[in-house]
Amino acid sequence: MNPLSTIIALIAGLTFAFPASASAEKTQAVHLILLSGQSNMANMNPDEVFTPEVEKHFGVGKVVVVKVAQKGQPIRRWFKGWQVTDDQNPDEIGDIYERLINDAKAALNVKSLKSVTPVWMQGERDAKEGLTELYEEAFLGLLKQIKTDLGVKEMNYIIGRLSDAGLGKSDWDKIRAIQQKLGEAGPHAAWVNTDDLNDDTKPSKQDDHYSKAGYDLLAKRYVEKIKALVK
Repeated sequence: MNPLSTIIALIAGLTFAFPASASAEKTQAVHLILLSGQSNMANMNPDEVFTPEVEKHFGVGKVVVVKVAQKGQPIRRWFKGWQVTDDQNPDEIGDIYERLINDAKAALNVKSLKSVTPVWMQGERDAKEGLTELYEEAFLGLLKQIKTDLGVKEMNYIIGRLSDAGLGKSDWDKIRAIQQKLGEAGPHAAWVNTDDLNDDTKPSKQDDHYSKAGYDLLAKRYVEKIKALVK
């Protein structure tokens, strides 16, 4: 083979190498886990317990964990179909959800999806605002948004039920009941108990935030539910 033929052959080899690599990357299927909610999700550091445990189960590189959470926020910050009232900011309807879904798509890059599991820890703010009648519809709407935006037909979800910090308050009890009902809705749903996670160093159980050990235990409970749901 003369020198010119050798150069042409090398260029041709390089040309076809890159698409093959990209194609191989696209076929890599991963389990996507979306951690979201308000303060008790914001305070849970997934790098300490949650992510190492799910990677131990599924394998490093086989799972993508995305967390977007913000303290003290109502569910309308996630549900884009929320009907705004006079005292609510329309610019905040669904805005945290947009951050969550955009971060998820960026983290996935060209990877395909093997499963999607939202893990939810939220509801305290809605109970305090007396918005319990709209909570179930908003949560189901959030699930529908995720399915549509990620292009999946089936999806698991896990809910952290509100703790017992507000027991006896009508709206608090109603949201706990709604969350448990949603967590028992079928084979793709689950809920976790948080009643024993409160910070015992606080003067009363009226503080609905958890201790450091409580957040670690919450992470472990979420992982156990994921392992049971995601085959």
